[in-house]
Amino acid sequence: MWNVLLSFSGLVALIQLLFLPFFPESPPYLLLQKGDKSGCLKAMKQLWGEGNYHTEFDDMMKEKSVTKSTKIMNVLEVLKESSVYPQLSIMLLLLLSLQLCGLSAVETANLQESIIPYVSLGVSICELISIIFCSSIIDHFGRRILLWGGYLLMAVILVLLETSLLLSDQFLWMRYCSVIFIFLFIIAYGIGP
Repeated sequence: MWNVLLSFSGLVALIQLLFLPFFPESPPYLLLQKGDKSGCLKAMKQLWGEGNYHTEFDDMMKEKSVTKSTKIMNVLEVLKESSVYPQLSIMLLLLLSLQLCGLSAVETANLQESIIPYVSLGVSICELISIIFCSSIIDHFGRRILLWGGYLLMAVILVLLETSLLLSDQFLWMRYCSVIFIFLFIIAYGIGP
């Protein structure tokens, strides 16, 4: 029944498709992008209920005046701008770290085909846990510590995972340890990088 579980995301998308037209646009989008002050105030009242939102509106107006002098760049202009190279390098490194770690190949290594859907479900649950956990601790520790700690944890977990994969032919229970290490790796990646 794993195919039913995977189709659940399609059901959620259908529900969003049906109900999103009844929700107003984002107030910052209406004000900052469209310049629609009355639409912004109307959306604020519709989203947050009746009240005085002049403080929030004034904050958005200040943001609009600051961003007015900022030039909006397309992708090629961003790539040509040398001042953003450090940020682009870090972002590229983070994206490549998951793609090149071999996790997708490891997920099915030495596992019985009958438990692979459960591993996929576990991966999704671990991603959810890491998102919730990271969002609650990122302000406390900061990004740098979470990045370093995440990469350090990922390295340790990958060593343990490789060891468990090497021993999985001798000890069948090591296959389940491999699954646990995969889950821990995903949590470490989600909390850190």
